[in-house]
Amino acid sequence: MEMVFQKEIILSPYSRGFHLITSKIINHVPKVSGIAHLFIKHTSASLTINENADPSVRDDFETHFNHMVSENENYFTHIFEGTDDMTSHIKSSLIGSSISFPVSNGKPNFGTWQGIYLCEHRNSASSRRLMLTVIGE
Repeated sequence: MEMVFQKEIILSPYSRGFHLITSKIINHVPKVSGIAHLFIKHTSASLTINENADPSVRDDFETHFNHMVSENENYFTHIFEGTDDMTSHIKSSLIGSSISFPVSNGKPNFGTWQGIYLCEHRNSASSRRLMLTVIGE
């Protein structure tokens, strides 16, 4: 019998950067097989699945996105909350607000080196709200 499970997950504030949050998410996945969808309810942070072993990958992501969308530019007008305001929105749009992954018997069916990242683009972020939806049986 097919079921739909939904739960809001609140993460404590993270510093700016790319953070592995896999363990904070998989604890909430019900014991089903199907598909999980994770959505972040913010416009200045994003989600992705990538390398979960070598921390230099996360550092390189942060370096690259800061180079690609630099806060040193003077053409942004949406800077009410600081120089990281508009740049955070751009980075979030480039990476995305959601991910999906297969679930087998309540466990994410990731590749060997895959993990879930919270991509925090703000210098001083607040807690982040994520919506987990799992469809399975």
